[in-house]
Amino acid sequence: MTLTEQATILPARQVLPAEERFAAELAFLAAQDDGPRPPGWTLTPRSVVTFICGSDGAVLELPKAARRTTSDSTGPGTGTGTGTGTGTGAALPVKLVIPPKFVGERALVERCVVTLAGERGLLLVGEPGTAKSMLSELLAAAVCGTSDLTVQGTAGTTEDAFRYSWNYALLLAQGPGPQALVASPVLSAMRTGRVARIEEITRCLPEVQDALVSILSDRRVSVPELVGTADAQMAAAPGFTVIATANLRDRGVSEMSAALKRRFNFETIHPIADAEAETALVSRQATAAVHRAGAAFGVDDAVLDVLVTIFRDLRSGRSAEGWDVERPGTVLSTAEAVQVAASLGVAAAYLPSGDVLDLVPGHLLGVVRKDDPADHGRLLGYWDGAVRRRAEDGSAMWRRLWDLRENLR
Repeated sequence: MTLTEQATILPARQVLPAEERFAAELAFLAAQDDGPRPPGWTLTPRSVVTFICGSDGAVLELPKAARRTTSDSTGPGTGTGTGTGTGTGAALPVKLVIPPKFVGERALVERCVVTLAGERGLLLVGEPGTAKSMLSELLAAAVCGTSDLTVQGTAGTTEDAFRYSWNYALLLAQGPGPQALVASPVLSAMRTGRVARIEEITRCLPEVQDALVSILSDRRVSVPELVGTADAQMAAAPGFTVIATANLRDRGVSEMSAALKRRFNFETIHPIADAEAETALVSRQATAAVHRAGAAFGVDDAVLDVLVTIFRDLRSGRSAEGWDVERPGTVLSTAEAVQVAASLGVAAAYLPSGDVLDLVPGHLLGVVRKDDPADHGRLLGYWDGAVRRRAEDGSAMWRRLWDLRENLR
């Protein structure tokens, strides 16, 4: 079946996993770097870092032995690194620039890669919206070719999500056996030597979390129901490891035991430090979100700059000018800024009603008031402080925002 025929059968998907979205880049990097790889890895550690952090504008080139004789569909043997193809059966470009996908310190990504290469658990911690899940997905896709072996931690997650369960119809018909056993994503990763991802591990109850202690220590899962058979002990294949994420500032979290903490290397993901980098990221991701909604992104760069400035001021408790700002209780993350920017873009495309800047206060209020009603007053205080002072300094954009203060009532 051709790709065209598949497209007429398979429904379109809103979001592709990283291994599909960037399949062309992953295939190129696998062919471009033939250096040593840890057991089970699809890329070298160096290429994993390049895939996530980008090639810093450098044009990477395939070695002659890896080049294909067929020409690349993109033209003269160069690519932009958009990673939009499936990579299956397509000719590789001879040269490619790999764009960055994670905005953060390269040294942090390198430490994450070294942790995984040593087959040790990796725990990414930080405030909500700091791209922990995205980094986890990118790492898994680059290391083992799939990010699908994922457990979403919740208060209702049970040990079965980390170990195994049973197909009860087969269990009643045939008794306990390998055919009736249903492997969890973690057990599947163990069997195949891949990366298991656990999202929001601290939302799981402590006794459920501790099911991972023996898995990360002994690297095997015991199945008492299969004692006496070869499947009573399921050992991890080389390459197996776990990436977990946890929020530092959120409700409904459970403290991890000291025993479990010792099985992980902790890496803290901080908010983006550089304002220009954050604005570029918000623009890029909001543009993609609006395109998925079937429209073109039409929010002016100046509006995005104002939006990101407000988020950064309220998040840090201090303006770029050095003025003190009372921080709201809610987390005003980059991810929230992306959602507001995307909403502005959709509104501008489908419900045009004048200046899109007029919509900013209303959308901000919706974000700020989610957790604590007192945050409404803190947002008004920000308007009476930083917004007013910038308006008095002569900025037309901030003057317009000051005039919109009544929209926050």
